[in-house]
Amino acid sequence: MNKHARLLCLATAAVSLAAVAAAAAGSATPALPTHPIVEAAARVPQAAQAGLLASARAGDRLVAVGERGIILLSDDHGQHFRQARQVPLDVTLTSVSFADERHGWAVGQWGAVLATDDGGETWQLRRKDTQNDRPLFGVHFFDTRQGVAVGLWSLVLVTEDGGVNWREVKLPPPDGAKKADLNLLGLFADEHGRVYAAAERGMVLRSEDRGGTWSYAATGYRGSFWTGLALPDGVLLAGGLRGSLYRSIDDGRTWERVETGSRSSLTAMTGRGQTVVVVGLDGLVLRSSDAGATFHREVRADHAALTGVMLTARQKPVYLSRQGVVAEPSASGSN
Repeated sequence: MNKHARLLCLATAAVSLAAVAAAAAGSATPALPTHPIVEAAARVPQAAQAGLLASARAGDRLVAVGERGIILLSDDHGQHFRQARQVPLDVTLTSVSFADERHGWAVGQWGAVLATDDGGETWQLRRKDTQNDRPLFGVHFFDTRQGVAVGLWSLVLVTEDGGVNWREVKLPPPDGAKKADLNLLGLFADEHGRVYAAAERGMVLRSEDRGGTWSYAATGYRGSFWTGLALPDGVLLAGGLRGSLYRSIDDGRTWERVETGSRSSLTAMTGRGQTVVVVGLDGLVLRSSDAGATFHREVRADHAALTGVMLTARQKPVYLSRQGVVAEPSASGSN
């Protein structure tokens, strides 16, 4: 597998466990292309069937991002989606965050950062770095000014001007390591403004100053976390490879494994109050009504590779996949 393919596998880790395993093997690789695609995203007739990787709410509007710069919008609680009018880059987008109903940011391949001030209708380029193969995998904005983005090889960027300028934060090495080189694969924040990064080697990173400094929490797991969620009262969840799900009830100081009943990798989660929905590969859907202490497992009949989930204002789940937006699952089995 060449180096460019490895980056794409990491950027789309949620859709291919086999590819991630191959990427981790790390064979000798040639250089990246010298002229990566940096054209504007095309408007396509079947945009809703494009591979999607992440989502966010902009007020009542749903916003989903994915391959080839596709950004989809829904104003009817996920029943129908349409493509954003203008996106300046044709690159894989891996994460999206909105500070309010109008101001949002999306990040992805080649360290790209896009911004919108009209609820996702049109986007402007805020950052790209085609000289370095360090994609961004997660972004979170606390308000319209302050935000943080994370990515490959412990890349952490912070901004205090709405994403116009970004400053790189150098992380200290984890305990027992010589350097900070973890892939930071997702971001999530709690009700107190603390932000967490889901990472490799069973690590969850934590910042209490909006990304300026970070500490490491070892969960007891050795694999990669791809996603996480902060619930009220200090409850945190982190999930990833082979159905691994860990839970903390003390703001991440200690962690316990939660039984999922599945070996399918977990790719995304969402929640409100005590309700949690987790999705994964092979059509896996996990639901909890007790803040993630226990889960009910379902497997979609179509075994769709689910890559994202969001709750509408009516608390209805909307599911994303390699084939775009998919309907509420029809289960082939549960327990």
